[in-house]
Amino acid sequence: MLVNDVMITKVVTISPFAPLREALSLMKQHKLKSLVVEKTSDHDAYGLITYTNIMKTVVAESGDIDLINVYDVCAKPVITVGKSLSVKHLASLMTNQRVKRVIVVNDNEMIGLVCMNDIVQTFMNAVE
Repeated sequence: MLVNDVMITKVVTISPFAPLREALSLMKQHKLKSLVVEKTSDHDAYGLITYTNIMKTVVAESGDIDLINVYDVCAKPVITVGKSLSVKHLASLMTNQRVKRVIVVNDNEMIGLVCMNDIVQTFMNAVE
């Protein structure tokens, strides 16, 4: 099984310059726990913003969701992989690096996203 078989292709993205309020609104609207942060140029890297990033900033550090931008709290750069990588190797990479999400790219352009839950769900469906 390959990354291409488990990746999600309908990925919700956000500008790195958007306020955290906009990120939370998109997450709520799409019922997601993370968003991909867009590149600012062709040679830039993608980022990820998660509920955890936001909660650390807003709750633990008393940050203002209208004054803080996505770029200030997102993880960037993030791990990216190709669609032809085996899921076995991807799972090993994610476990070793302790990440729950990776971006799938083709020639440095995003074509999908894989979450640890996607991999687990695929294997659970095979068991049924």
